[in-house]
Amino acid sequence: MAKKKIAIVCTGAVGGYAGAHMVKAGEDVTFIDFWPEHVEKMKKDGLTITHLRDVEPFTVPVRALHVTELQQLSKEKPFDIAFICTKSYDTAWATAMIKQYVADDGYFVSLQNCMNEETIAGIVGWGKTLGSIASSITVGLNEPGLIARAAGKSGDRHTVFRAGEVHGRHTDRAKEVRDLLANADSAMVTENLWGERWSKLVTNVMGNGLSACTGMITRDMVKNDAIRHFSNRLGSEAIRVGQALGYTFDEVSHMDPELIARSGEGDADAQRQIDEHRLAEANKPGGGEHRPSMGQDMVKGRRTEINFLNGFVVQKGKEVGIEAPTNAILTDIVLRVERGELKPDPKHITDLRLN
Repeated sequence: MAKKKIAIVCTGAVGGYAGAHMVKAGEDVTFIDFWPEHVEKMKKDGLTITHLRDVEPFTVPVRALHVTELQQLSKEKPFDIAFICTKSYDTAWATAMIKQYVADDGYFVSLQNCMNEETIAGIVGWGKTLGSIASSITVGLNEPGLIARAAGKSGDRHTVFRAGEVHGRHTDRAKEVRDLLANADSAMVTENLWGERWSKLVTNVMGNGLSACTGMITRDMVKNDAIRHFSNRLGSEAIRVGQALGYTFDEVSHMDPELIARSGEGDADAQRQIDEHRLAEANKPGGGEHRPSMGQDMVKGRRTEINFLNGFVVQKGKEVGIEAPTNAILTDIVLRVERGELKPDPKHITDLRLN
């Protein structure tokens, strides 16, 4: 059987990490990106992947194209699979851009933060849309051509990639996506794509925006009592909104969602248990020594995904009659920092007085 032709649309941290492992395994992958220096570095020297521990660095030669070069694809065999790996705000135009170069029987996979399957399906149809979650992957695009994972491989200890159909049934193509992602780390087919999506959303809601507006890395945020408790409130609201929307999820960052929810609602015993777990994780060697993706965006001067994470929780909460005031506060602060009205500072959170 001929190899499938694969497009990675945006060679950021997650897309580049997964795609590089696919190339290493012998898959036919084309990397498409918008950052000229990144594309040129990949063309010249390949794509380098490093890990904090256990895994030796490696570099793979890759085919990389800048978006301005895509017209040459019209002379080639179309793609069978397009992984959409952009920031959420670029999902619609990036999907429309690559659609014309994907085979009629091809399909599209959201490998992103946030919940973008509906946006993709609005362009290519639900029948061509799948999703995949990268759970606790902690990767960053630190410089052109270099992606660093602030951990080792998770393997059997934690399933990193969860691929699934929007309808939840096991299909050959869902298994195909799982097998491609399994080249990078542990992977599974999920029957609960939406629950997995919301679980990852809660994880991001609890850390990404906080890093963006405070300038802190994960470990330092967790070790600060005021910021950790604010984070728990963010997660609590997101969990209650997700439950009201009908989503079910077994865990959030290895924690019981109900405990997180009660912790944020002021249950002293739940807060103690969540605090103990989070502090223990932060105190492990290498624990939390990374900057969440939105924090990375702020450092780079890029637009953040705050409206697609915490702002999304606020929006969905209104639809089901649940207020999410903590998420609304954080969304406003991050947008002000993003616009340059404020500088990143922990005081944006620690100086808040919340009832």
